[in-house]
Amino acid sequence: MAQREIQQELSVDQYTLGLVGPDQEWAGTVADGGTIETYTPPACWGPMITPEFRGGHEVTRPIRVENAEVGDAVALRIREIDVTSLATSTGSMREREGAFSDDPFVDHRCPECGTEWPDSVVEGTGEDAIRCAECGANASAFGFEYGYTVAFDDDHTVGLTMDEAGAHELAEDAEDVMDIPENSRQHPILLYEPSEMPGTLGRLRPFIGNVGTTPPVELPDSHNAGDFGQFLVGAEHDWGLESEADLEERTDGHMDVPEVRAGATLICPVKVDGAGVYVGDLHANQGDGELSLHTTDVSGTVTLDVEVIKGLDVDGPILLPNEEDLPFISKPYSEDELETGRELAAKHGVDIEDDVGPIQVIGSGATINDATENAFDRAGKLLDMSEGEVRSRCTFTGGVQIGRLPGVVQLDMLAPMDVLEERGMAHLVREQYDL
Repeated sequence: MAQREIQQELSVDQYTLGLVGPDQEWAGTVADGGTIETYTPPACWGPMITPEFRGGHEVTRPIRVENAEVGDAVALRIREIDVTSLATSTGSMREREGAFSDDPFVDHRCPECGTEWPDSVVEGTGEDAIRCAECGANASAFGFEYGYTVAFDDDHTVGLTMDEAGAHELAEDAEDVMDIPENSRQHPILLYEPSEMPGTLGRLRPFIGNVGTTPPVELPDSHNAGDFGQFLVGAEHDWGLESEADLEERTDGHMDVPEVRAGATLICPVKVDGAGVYVGDLHANQGDGELSLHTTDVSGTVTLDVEVIKGLDVDGPILLPNEEDLPFISKPYSEDELETGRELAAKHGVDIEDDVGPIQVIGSGATINDATENAFDRAGKLLDMSEGEVRSRCTFTGGVQIGRLPGVVQLDMLAPMDVLEERGMAHLVREQYDL
């Protein structure tokens, strides 16, 4: 019953073992209009090298939202993201033969004794440090094809890649340096101590890589998207799907869109009663596309304000980024631009559509083209527009951006506010962009 008690402010520091779905233990219930604070461990590399995990991330247990019912949406206003890790390791991956069956992110097994999802222990540092508790063999499913270790400055404004000695020093104190939370069950990736590309300086701007609502079927958390979800189609493990049509149940929480950062608002579909908001996969930075499939995974805290939007039946997320993150062509119009437009409209006898606001519809699929088609479909349904009108508006007042290769995109456009009013989300756009 404690999980049903409605709290105005809810703190969450409990996590799943790599899965999202309605059968996961709920973390509690937050009020409609309340605030969620989460403390999350790194995702991707830590869970990937820890064979007990059933998915490639470690996200929070789902959070029930008061008043949220199937067919609604939940708006998440991202108030703060604070990184608590001092360093991390990342790079491009290679899979270890024999340490998995169909999917190296999901169905782990010890390559020596065959134990499925074996318990593991740490012995020393390096890529052979993760050992099967049963037989002592190297049980991790992943290593680095090309890897590097990054140390952060105190204010988390820049990161610097380490040489061999620096990477080893950080690896020897990996859990504390990465600030692995007490309830986390992953091994820290700093243990692998990769040291390629030393002395490279990078700018940091933290964001959330996996955030959203619970799908109505259980999925590996890293596969709650149209591109990674392809690995589930025809798979023999417990989370295998018969066809790609089954992926329509996803909620696309795993976006890896760098604009999902403090100050942004994310509108998420409600596909189970209570919504089941979850948070994880914080990144210190990432270039568009996440070209090596992985970036700087970190621990940290996130503060979100929650609002239920009744009847906003959407298939996937809608992002309202910070205005500075919008492309030039889809920023809100200035008063000078609007006045010029009105004069032009009067000259030509046209009624100008001057009450518009920026939105980004998230699409996902097996490829970037598939993801864009998915975004067209979602935008058309949201705005009651033909695909031709969506394509035209996105060409003239928007565009498409790559969140993650191979298949997550942001479809930008300036949408008519009267349509957004009918859908019940105009107030969010007006608030976000001071319209």
